[in-house]
Amino acid sequence: MKVLVTGGVRSGKSRHAESLLEGASTVRYVAPGPIRDDADWQERIAAHRARRPSHWSTVETGDLASALATDGAVLVDCLGTWLTRLVDDEAKWDAAMPDLAAYVEAAVDRALEALSAARGTVVIVTNEVGMGVVPEHRSGRVFRDLLGSVNQRFGAACDEVHLVVAGRVLRL
Repeated sequence: MKVLVTGGVRSGKSRHAESLLEGASTVRYVAPGPIRDDADWQERIAAHRARRPSHWSTVETGDLASALATDGAVLVDCLGTWLTRLVDDEAKWDAAMPDLAAYVEAAVDRALEALSAARGTVVIVTNEVGMGVVPEHRSGRVFRDLLGSVNQRFGAACDEVHLVVAGRVLRL
């Protein structure tokens, strides 16, 4: 079973995603986001870690395809932070959109191939970016457009998509 969980910021999507794997004997929690050194980011990470069961392992990596290569249950939180790391690591925020889109598509292709081969339950969290205002800055617009495309591709590859709004879940 592959499930994509999407929703806005602070909608409850991470808690919902975690609840989908409550009965699993082992879970690989994949944190694919960028490594940041600011206090707010570290507090967020600590809160997520404290909420997870102690028998869950944590993998912090931007290599999503490798992280999905396991037979057990996997929780990826989240595609938005993975996309940020993907573009940050190659310093591509100012790249021409066709080149950047091709780069991201190749990484998505690798990740989706690994997702398709995964034999355990995989739950992937992402941010819903298509219901807000048009960002003022180019980087915000680029992120929104790329993540919208990434979400569509992962949504098509998953068995279910769950939309979380105000802590309530709608199975699409």
